[in-house]
Amino acid sequence: RRVGARKVATARVPVLFEAPIASGLLGHFVAAVSGGSLYRKSSFLLDSLGKPVFSPNVQIHDRPHLLKGLASSPFDDEGVATRSRDIVENGVVQGYFLGSYSARKLGLRSTGNAGGNHNLSLDSTDGDLSAMLKKMGTGLLVTDLLGQGVNMVTGDYSRGAGGFWVENGEIAHPVQEITVAGNLKEMFMNIVAIGSDVEVRGSRQCGSVLVEGMTVAGE
Repeated sequence: RRVGARKVATARVPVLFEAPIASGLLGHFVAAVSGGSLYRKSSFLLDSLGKPVFSPNVQIHDRPHLLKGLASSPFDDEGVATRSRDIVENGVVQGYFLGSYSARKLGLRSTGNAGGNHNLSLDSTDGDLSAMLKKMGTGLLVTDLLGQGVNMVTGDYSRGAGGFWVENGEIAHPVQEITVAGNLKEMFMNIVAIGSDVEVRGSRQCGSVLVEGMTVAGE
């Protein structure tokens, strides 16, 4: 798939995360608004309840009663009844992920999320991958990420990456040995589109995600 891959010049460009990779961005969000991270103050999204964290086109839901959902359950790991929740509405955080212990620590009530999120979904705003490439115009399509370069306290994000350079909405050539860098707070705010090319990865489902203005470091 990436025969003849090369590096690209260092630049600030739009980055399109392919759906399986974009699921990881959802994972970083969940980790940042989960009870353990919040009461230990080891999150870049402290006190984010009721505040805009994403661009206004982002809607995220937790659906524990989804038919045949991989993470569906009437109760969480502590026996607390689960309920469907809109976690993010128009970019604004509506709820955390709390078990009984972390909820007590924070002076809040359990959300039925001891053991983590249930079936988490990110609503699509745009078409399939080819439509997303056209929307991006010129930039980087990321199909692989390497390493663990995410600081959950500051939100700093720097990962080795591979994928394809895109020009005028068309794949131009494969790229490898590059780094994509930014800060998750800014990345979340700079999500301009979410594709309809939805993939289910365990307890999370989302399409490809287009983020404006990330640093791509190559040559």
